[in-house]
Amino acid sequence: MSHPPRPSFWAIRAPLSARRYWLLALVGILVPFAAWWGVTALELADKVFMPSPLDVAKRLLNWAREDDLVGDVAISTYRVVAGWTLSAVIAVPLALLIGTWRPVQALLEPLTDFIRYMPAVAFIPLVMLWIGIEESSKIAIIFIGTFFQMVLMMAEDVRRVPMAQVEAAQTQGASRAEIVQLVLLPSAKPALLDTLRVTMGWAWTYLVVAELVAANSGLGYAILKAQRFMQTDKIFAGILLISTIGLVIDQMFRLVHRQSFPWLHGK
Repeated sequence: MSHPPRPSFWAIRAPLSARRYWLLALVGILVPFAAWWGVTALELADKVFMPSPLDVAKRLLNWAREDDLVGDVAISTYRVVAGWTLSAVIAVPLALLIGTWRPVQALLEPLTDFIRYMPAVAFIPLVMLWIGIEESSKIAIIFIGTFFQMVLMMAEDVRRVPMAQVEAAQTQGASRAEIVQLVLLPSAKPALLDTLRVTMGWAWTYLVVAELVAANSGLGYAILKAQRFMQTDKIFAGILLISTIGLVIDQMFRLVHRQSFPWLHGK
């Protein structure tokens, strides 16, 4: 009995084995690092502007031994997660309202669109005046940077639920509350979780901005302090640490998504 031919490696949306996926992912990560190592090994750039990977690794070890790296990672992670969580707690119900009822959309979406174009860094003086310079101010900056985009993206996720599902529930006599709870929210959950994953990445990008507000600890603060003393190796180390933490969190979200909605993920 003949078997159907396997799709080409370059076929559009063709399935990819886990082994091939992780091999390509590893290549995609290692090639830029190899290029970085090559540029520094050949001394094509001054070390003041581009330290070698070895210099960055040494600085990272020194940071861990002498400058409380663990504490910086912990406080920065707390600030990011707290700001993002506060955004999510408010954004999810608000997005359900905007994505479900047109009057709410007309009332709130233009205002949210208007505010989301305001740069979060411009709010720093106001946040310091309104909230002060304690931890709440750092969390507020991350909240401002993520909340409004999160609301609009989640509202769009809810609107993408097919109207046929809503009409089918209405023919069965479901109330508006039941349609939201049993139709719209379950159908939008996969997209909502993806939006939470994406906005978590945005929250990390606002970390350095947030730690401009009278911080004396954290990865963003360490990067800004290193800039003043031209410690480029520490700047690289801080950037790579933030990227690594973000990548780990991103993969955790993807794992939860695969386990929660396995029917959406092919081989």
